[in-house]
Amino acid sequence: MAKVVRIRALDGEIRYGFRCPGCGEMHVFWTKAVNGGPVWQFNGDTEKPTVSPSILLTGSPWQNYRCHMFVKDGRIQFLDDCTHALRGKTVDMVDFED
Repeated sequence: MAKVVRIRALDGEIRYGFRCPGCGEMHVFWTKAVNGGPVWQFNGDTEKPTVSPSILLTGSPWQNYRCHMFVKDGRIQFLDDCTHALRGKTVDMVDFED
């Protein structure tokens, strides 16, 4: 089953999403520039995805969290600066379920 799914945004651009077992949320990345933001390289494999560079998500001032990872061959390497229990660990990606 797929670990990454394509998402068509309201602006018509394609983004990709996956479930994060560290924070329990869906994380999204894109392969074309969106409003001058970052761009990721994606190998196109939805079952064993590799994404680079690292993905970093941080909370707003009222949500204090940080999730920072590398995604390689269908596994997530959580970096030591994460604020959740999987920091410093490498785990398999979870299947994406609707």
